[in-house]
Amino acid sequence: MIYTAGIDIGSTYTKAVILNDVNEIVGRVMEPTGFKLTEIAERAYEKSIDQAGLEKADVSYVIATGFGRHQAQISDVHVTDLTAAARGASFLFPETQTILDVGGQTMKATRLSDGAKVKSFRLNDKCAAGTGAFLEKTARYMGYETQEIGPLVETSKTPVPISGVCAVFAESEVINHLSEGMDPADIMHGAVVSLVDRSLQLMKRVRMEPEFTLIGGILRFRRMVDVISEKLGADVNVPPGDLVQFTSAFGAALLGQRRLKKLAASGAGTEYQATGS
Repeated sequence: MIYTAGIDIGSTYTKAVILNDVNEIVGRVMEPTGFKLTEIAERAYEKSIDQAGLEKADVSYVIATGFGRHQAQISDVHVTDLTAAARGASFLFPETQTILDVGGQTMKATRLSDGAKVKSFRLNDKCAAGTGAFLEKTARYMGYETQEIGPLVETSKTPVPISGVCAVFAESEVINHLSEGMDPADIMHGAVVSLVDRSLQLMKRVRMEPEFTLIGGILRFRRMVDVISEKLGADVNVPPGDLVQFTSAFGAALLGQRRLKKLAASGAGTEYQATGS
């Protein structure tokens, strides 16, 4: 069995995936990123290997992705998170044409061409109101933890409009709504709708086409998925369970398997696998 690893060093969390040569995930770990990027990449990688019941020498290729990919000294190569996400999303949903990736600090819309290659992409403006951090801050203002966002929004009857174009102004709106006695669930729902509106603007800029695949930590909130689907007027794909957060790491590990096959085809594979480098 040949194993590869994908390490996604995101701005909020670092994810590591160990993949075997029949594309089964045998280990996956997620850790808060913090500011010591080299150390967190190594720790997540080591924990994922332990979870898989393997040794480092068993892993033949490591690919790093994410904003901190250049700090992953344990990787053989690194790829952009756009490339890794495209590979992972397309493997899970082969008809994917447009990807929306909403993380803690970034939002990305990507249009794919044939072969799961990135055709065009757009990133959110440098403002937290266009990222998952805005939802987390809104929840904290109202005394809720991040994990409570999903259940809270599910109890909402009507979203409270939040029109602020930057995090500071939007947060002021949240405070005003609270002072007026608005239901926290409806305020949270309004924050979700506001974030979705920004995501749709990005998707339009890449000339979105179905099928749509949604990934990233914020997409684990079902109401976020439902609002996007409603706004698009179309069904959307979402990786099951926590895989929605591991899609880029999974894609990086898939690219590692692809790289090994190319090495084997060129005659370098046997020697490469033997070194485990």
